[in-house]
Formats: sequence, structure tokens, C-alpha cells
Amino acid sequence: MSPASIAVMYDEEGPPDSVTKMVKVPSVEVKENDICVKMLAAPINPSDINKIQGVYPVRQQVPAVGGSEGVGQVHSLGSAVKGFSPGDLVIPYPPSFGTWQTYVVKDQSFWHKVAKGTPVEYAATVFVNPLTALRMLEDFVDLNAGDAIVQNGATSIVGQCIIQLARLRGIRSINIIRDRPGSDEAKEKLKKLGADEVYTESQLEVKNVKSLLGNIPEPALGFNCVGGNAATLVMKFLRQRGTMVTYGGMSKKPVTVSTSAFIFKELSLRGFWLQNLISSAKEECKSMVDYLLGLAREGKLTYEMESTPFKDFRTALDKSMGKLGSQPKQIIRF
Repeated sequence: MSPASIAVMYDEEGPPDSVTKMVKVPSVEVKENDICVKMLAAPINPSDINKIQGVYPVRQQVPAVGGSEGVGQVHSLGSAVKGFSPGDLVIPYPPSFGTWQTYVVKDQSFWHKVAKGTPVEYAATVFVNPLTALRMLEDFVDLNAGDAIVQNGATSIVGQCIIQLARLRGIRSINIIRDRPGSDEAKEKLKKLGADEVYTESQLEVKNVKSLLGNIPEPALGFNCVGGNAATLVMKFLRQRGTMVTYGGMSKKPVTVSTSAFIFKELSLRGFWLQNLISSAKEECKSMVDYLLGLAREGKLTYEMESTPFKDFRTALDKSMGKLGSQPKQIIRF
């Protein structure tokens, strides 16, 4: 039997700060192919919040435990489990429901072992954001050293990862951020990660944004996670037959494109949802996760996070929902 667990659960969909509650969960049987994992850390992702709200395409039957990503340590094993040992560091693969609890019991096929020495906070967050960044860089356009990309939402974790992964490949990056207090500081942080250029949206209110490129080539590939005007700015930078990939819509405004951009620039607009890829390329994604965690161990992939003890989950949730202004990614530590 597993130890009893403490979990963040919701009995109905709705506002996360209203419908979630911390409850005690009884011990469950650890069957012969199961692994009982003591959770060490789990992030609060926007998709986790959307699932609780009932507005995400993948929904969980309620009552449900929140969270889909995280990292833990093998606590105990079923009698038929092979290839795992107590103390191993593991992550759920693919990301699945129920990581916001102190102990998780799932079949061994749901767990992926990661190398010892991997920083816990990076193991906990490697799937949803860094893997998205890597796949988008590799799946849409064949980029070579010296090429360029452009993106909005550059301060997000995906944005930070794109900057660093592009730099490792010799690819230049043009980055667009919101106008807000602290934007100069945000620019400096992105430059330290390897960003070539960082502009606020208001700085791009010029007749020809390409006049700002200097010696950077026109980007072949752009990434949009905002929508609205921020998406239009990405398209303005793209070269002839360039491609913009949309993977989010933080402004909740639609992506609009001019007729001339379609006809005369022959732009391509694509969408990316990691869930589809995980289902079709499971083993390939595992190898990419191992590669990304190797970069994290070497200090070549970093991003801003804030750890919060599990007992202070409510504070972490408020920060994740924007109630306390702009905050780093929230990581629950168990």
C-alpha cells in the first residue's frame, strides 16, 4: 500500500481559487506493475488552470487532482516492475492528471526515469514549455546557423527557451515584449540569455519594422503566443514565404492577417499543440526531454522560476493567476 497522500482536488469545474481544496487521500494498493512515487515538485501551468476552469480541450472527470507535470522519487515498486529502483528520479510521461499531491501511484509505463543530478525544478517543468520550444524550432522550417527567428511573449518560459536553443544552433533571435513597468530590466535578462534584439510593442510602431534588423537576416520563422497586434508584429518581420506558428493566445484576441501578406508575401500560418505530438512521437519526445535536461544540468538552459512550499499552495495559485502582478513560474515543493 502507498502512504496516505495530501492532494489539491476539485469536485467541479470553475474558478480555481474557489473550487480547489487540499484534502487527505487514503492509501491505495500498489499493484504488481505500479510504481509509488513521492512527489518532489510540480509547476502550476496555465493549462492546469484552464483544465480546472473547464475551458481546455482535454478535461478530467471530476472529482480530480490538479496538475499534470512534475518530478518525484520512487518510493516503492510493484513486484513485476523492471528498470526502476527506490530513490530513482522520475517524471510522468506523458504529462498526466494528478501531480499536485504528495504521493502518486501509476503503472510503470507512465514514468520516465531521469538522470541523477538533474535539478528538481527543471525536471518538474521540462515537458510543457522547453519541449514545446524545441519542437517548434525543429518541426516547421529547416533553419541553419545564421538564420533568424522572431517571437512575441519572449519573457515566457517557452520564449526564454527559444532564445537559448536558437543561440546554441547559431540562430539569431528578435524578441517582442509587452510595454509594462520593468521592461528595461526584462530586456537585459533576455539579452543575457542570448537574445540578439528585444523590442517592446510600442518601439515597433514604425512604418517599416525591418529597418530595425541591422545585420540580422529577415526571419524565416516566427512564434506567436499572444495574438492580436503582437501577432501582426511577428508577421511584419517575416521574410517572403515565412511561417508563423501560433501556440498560445494570452491576449484572447484573434490572429488577423492582411490579404496582401497572404498574396504577396505568401506567408504560412500554422498551429502547434504539444498534446498532439506527444501522442504520435512518444519515444522521440523522450529523447528530446533527456537532451533538454542534459542542457539544464550543464547550465545551458535556464529560466526563471519561484518555489513555494505545498502548504502555501493558495499563494502560488494566486501568483499563477495574475492576482499579484507579473510573477515567475510557480513551482510547488512537497
